[in-house]
Amino acid sequence: MSDRYLNFVNSGVGGWVTGALGLPRPAPLQRRAEAGAGVVGPCLLGGSGDGPMAAVLAGLLQASGHGLHAEWSPDARYGALVFDASNCARVQAAKDLYGFFHQAVRSVAEHGRIVVIGAPPELMADAEGEAVQRGLEGFVRSLAKEVRRNIGVHMLYVAPGAEAAAESTLAFLLSPRSAYVSGQSIRVAAPVETGEAGPGHSGRKVLVTGASRGIGEAITRLFAAEGAQVTALDVAGAADGLSALSEELGVDSLALDITASDAAATLLADARERGGYDVVVHNAGITRDRTIARMESAEWDSVMAVNLSAPLAITRALIEGGGMRRNGRIVAVSSLSGVAGNMGQTNYALSKAAWIGAVRRLASQSASSGLTVNAVAPGFIETRMTAAIPFAIREAGRRMNSMGQGGSPVDVAETIAWLAHPASGGVNGQVVRVCGQSLLGA
Repeated sequence: MSDRYLNFVNSGVGGWVTGALGLPRPAPLQRRAEAGAGVVGPCLLGGSGDGPMAAVLAGLLQASGHGLHAEWSPDARYGALVFDASNCARVQAAKDLYGFFHQAVRSVAEHGRIVVIGAPPELMADAEGEAVQRGLEGFVRSLAKEVRRNIGVHMLYVAPGAEAAAESTLAFLLSPRSAYVSGQSIRVAAPVETGEAGPGHSGRKVLVTGASRGIGEAITRLFAAEGAQVTALDVAGAADGLSALSEELGVDSLALDITASDAAATLLADARERGGYDVVVHNAGITRDRTIARMESAEWDSVMAVNLSAPLAITRALIEGGGMRRNGRIVAVSSLSGVAGNMGQTNYALSKAAWIGAVRRLASQSASSGLTVNAVAPGFIETRMTAAIPFAIREAGRRMNSMGQGGSPVDVAETIAWLAHPASGGVNGQVVRVCGQSLLGA
């Protein structure tokens, strides 16, 4: 659905009117389609400029044809600012963070990126060090709300020795692929399995559930565009859309109700025939919204079955039955509703919040199998489902974030593609919000 306000404020008359009235004036996001998939630049590096992350950053920028600068110039415009605070262990040392951004933050171009790199707080030598490192998250979230202009701001904690494993994450955060992700804290540890670096998913075998439309369709399209062998799954009632998508993209289609008693066995057999899945994306989901006092038992049960019980059973069958290949990826689609809650969605919020707990447990249990398990939590995404929301609620969802607009299904797909990348094995057991830094939730 078209965002009429966004279109209006970016027109000649609309820009003048909103400027005169002092109304918010969000600009359209620049995604891969508009700006490419490479990292933005040039980049200004502050903090521990000679730390191990500097070499990783320099390599990324060189591959994209951008320069890395250690000295701020008042006349320069930077595509990215990166501050390495991994050695910041004292309150006084945090003043360097202030000095760097106080001077340079106005030099970031529109649609730019800011990344603060830290060390895992729990690994610091004392309470002061842990406090300062944990405090970086508050700094980043506040800065993300200040900079506006579609600038994404991120906190990246890198464990000692995991610097090389952080490359794919840093490449995502510094690129247009992360257009609707901001204010997030992401951790990178030693990878559970070593995978080759590269820009795409060529040849990888990917299962996407709920694939016929909306976010699922965007996920299917992105993986197919990157050369993956995709199996697009949806219920029989979506067969027409599924067949059309399959014919257009040349992907395999599978009409299956994931809540059927034999669904897990069917998918395990399909995985074995293909030599195992490299990536499984649990996107299928439904809503049956009603306040709990009015909610029917069947409405509760159906949401639990589709959103939680079935994908958990499928995951268990694939892992225990050898349906996942080494260095495999499982990514679940959670929701901002699972983080912040939402009126009339007690069933949906439980099912989506449950994945926050599930990925943490599954991640630790599956690491020995060379698998990572993560989740994404979309905020307001422009789909047919959100188009049916009443106008006032829809507009609030669009505007109550740092980007001042709703996201696109491709924003969720891009985040999943990063988590699913073979070089992203250092990111495990995490939930990444794709919400433009929504004002709702933690």
